[in-house]
Amino acid sequence: MMTQAFYSGLSGLKSNSYGIDAVSDNLANINTVGYRGYSTEFSSMFESYISTATTSSSVNSSIGVGVGIQATPMMTGNGELLLSDRSTDLAINGDGWFGVQGNKDPIYTRDGAFQFDANDDLVTADGFHILGSMGGNISADNVLTATLDEVPLGAIGTQEKLRFPKTLTYPPEPTTQAKFFANLGVGKEGYEVITAGASVIDPTNAKNHLRLEFTRSAVQNPPGSQWDVVATTQNLEGNIVYDTQTGKVEFDASGALVSNTLTSINNNGAQVTIDLGTGYDGIVSIDREIVPGSSLADGTIGGDLEGYAINKNAEVIATFTNGRQSSVGKIAVFHFQNDQGLDRLNGSRFQETSNSGKAFFYTDSSGKSVNGSDVINFTLENSNYDITSGLTELIILQRAYDSNSKVVTTADQMLQKALDMDA
Repeated sequence: MMTQAFYSGLSGLKSNSYGIDAVSDNLANINTVGYRGYSTEFSSMFESYISTATTSSSVNSSIGVGVGIQATPMMTGNGELLLSDRSTDLAINGDGWFGVQGNKDPIYTRDGAFQFDANDDLVTADGFHILGSMGGNISADNVLTATLDEVPLGAIGTQEKLRFPKTLTYPPEPTTQAKFFANLGVGKEGYEVITAGASVIDPTNAKNHLRLEFTRSAVQNPPGSQWDVVATTQNLEGNIVYDTQTGKVEFDASGALVSNTLTSINNNGAQVTIDLGTGYDGIVSIDREIVPGSSLADGTIGGDLEGYAINKNAEVIATFTNGRQSSVGKIAVFHFQNDQGLDRLNGSRFQETSNSGKAFFYTDSSGKSVNGSDVINFTLENSNYDITSGLTELIILQRAYDSNSKVVTTADQMLQKALDMDA
């Protein structure tokens, strides 16, 4: 019995010491971003049974003769979300892990404190590259080839380092259509000539002026009215004219546009469709107050890269000096069948094992890979370990450790008395 007491006490000391170490490690990392706490589960190593008078007795006649650590499962709940002032600080709201390229194999973490380094690569604070899908919309000479609202997430095995050029050009998009709005009136004295204009972009990234001049035709065919129109494209200084086109517009008796022969004009190499509308949608000739001409034109002047940021959909967004934006990459969120099977490398970084299974992506109804969990920018996830329960657990483990220490001491005293009696 004394040997059994020694064994029970020593195994208790060892197990509770391990538990105290686990809780202490959790408390030491209470403010570590992305930290996952661990709990300890104990089990009886083996038991002996004392025979009772009857097999139907409800009394548990087992005697525990030792305790051991059965498991140290990872806590999988979300940690507290902390606000940040950087769009590159990210938190996963739900299940999943960010992927980081290690020296050989990917590393997985909930720590989303990312940044763009001197080369505009998306990295962790210690320089490891973040994994995701590139948009494929940047040419070899660093020109944006397509404007994307969202980059599709590739297959699990195609994720790569998110690396972006330091210089990136948004190419000019020449104007292809300009629509005009105005009320020409009915040609009262002093209002025989009405003008309207639009800014149009040419293929050389220059902003030019498209001017329309409406003149009431000398010969009128009632009941409607007829106007001559001259269109001119020129540079903003007005000293270079690229093209001039003429046409005629006709309105019915109510002032609605019924015909137009002016269709398009050349803008320094780009053809621009001139849309004067139909009916009352565009140019009209109504006996009301003259409305100054206005216009809507497509096309975008080119711009240079201002910088990169990350939005709430984990998209890497490039912003340009012309005010335009485009997604150029997407941060991946990886998932595992058994998160608790991951092997912890340090406080917030893990690697996959045979127990965790291989990383995978969720898919939508059409079979396309998706992150499956919301990614929140300007936010970091703190440790998911609760300090209150941790301190309570620490007190319990310390009391248990003291009790097992007393068991060893008492067993030692009993053994000493037995030896003294033998003497």
